Amino acid sequence: MRAVVVEQWGGPEQLVEREVARPEPGLNEVLVRVHAAGVNPVDWKTRASGGLIEWGDVPVVGWDVSGTVEAVGPGVGIHRPGDEVYGMPLFPRQAGAYAEYVVAPARHLAPKPAGLTHVEAAALPLAGLTAWQALVDAADVRPGERVLVHAAAGGVGHLAVQIAKARGAHVIGTASAGKHGLLRELGADEVVDYRAVRFEDAVSDVDVVLDGLGGETAERSLAVLRPGGRLITLPGPDDVPAARDGVRASWVLVEPDHLGLRELTALADRGALRPVVETVLPLGQAAKAHELGELGRTTGKIVLTVA
Repeated sequence: MRAVVVEQWGGPEQLVEREVARPEPGLNEVLVRVHAAGVNPVDWKTRASGGLIEWGDVPVVGWDVSGTVEAVGPGVGIHRPGDEVYGMPLFPRQAGAYAEYVVAPARHLAPKPAGLTHVEAAALPLAGLTAWQALVDAADVRPGERVLVHAAAGGVGHLAVQIAKARGAHVIGTASAGKHGLLRELGADEVVDYRAVRFEDAVSDVDVVLDGLGGETAERSLAVLRPGGRLITLPGPDDVPAARDGVRASWVLVEPDHLGLRELTALADRGALRPVVETVLPLGQAAKAHELGELGRTTGKIVLTVA
């Protein structure tokens, strides 16, 4: 099968299309024929250094996948050949989504949202589960609460805006002025141009902050939270500031989640969640996808088409 492998840890030029052995499903695993693979910051960060990922003998990047079940291994009862599925299997072990076929544990996948194309569905799992696990599992966002989403037009951010809105929250997003229209379309109640004003001067009495930036943004976010508020940061544990004034601060690392995927599917199927895909490229242009992603200007997601 065709796959994009990492020749050696380094720049985007290290992503090269090669012929590799097609995997075979084992116990409780399914073989998925990949139609599209989402591109995420963790892809280029681990391509550069290897990171803490458990890689296979041939490093193949990528976790977001949408496709069709080709075959099922012994013991699988929830998927059949021909089913359209999507997911983020095996993270933080190698999944190898930049390929024609992927093997995944059956419960790391879920039925693809019926109203989404494979390209749209491939944009959803990692970023969507990150937002879901942060806002719902960790922060327990409730109706009427005020939620501030930093980098609200980005991959995680634009989905977090919609998930928080679906939970009944009052949603505030930070983004450059040119992206405010999109955020309002996605349900944001307030938008803040972080280039024109310090967000802590424009926002206050917040119950939950979702911080995908870390650093000083996480520290400054404490000032906008009410006593008892929750700060969820995503970049890493070193970006969690010391809590104060009854504020709880924590870090969330996304993990495969069959039930979470089903929740995302339910939101998408009722029209409450729509992934925004800015750029679509063929598998062979994975290096270009990484170059674009590393610029840090993407609205929504970048997706590779495979089949």
